[in-house]
Amino acid sequence: MISAEKYTPMRRCMGCMASFPKSALVRILRTSEGKIILDTTGKADGRGAYMCRNTDCLAKARKARRMERSFKGQVPAEVYAELEELLS
Repeated sequence: MISAEKYTPMRRCMGCMASFPKSALVRILRTSEGKIILDTTGKADGRGAYMCRNTDCLAKARKARRMERSFKGQVPAEVYAELEELLS
C-alpha cells in the first residue's frame, strides 16, 4: 500500500513574498468586528494575513502598506508595535 504524504498548507509572507509552511509564519487577523489582532493559534475566524519571523519583512510590509491593502483598512500602530515585540 502506498502511503500519502501529509499535506502541509503553504502561505505567502507579506514582507518578502516567499512561501513558507503555515506553521512557520505569524498570522495577523481581521475579525468580523473589524478589529486587527495577532492570532497565535492560527485557527481564529476572520481574514488572515501572514508574516515570516523576520523584522526586515515587517519593515518591507509596513513601507509598502501591504497589511492595509490586505485588510482593506487602516492598521493601528499598536498592531505594528506588538508585531515588532513578537519578532524581536
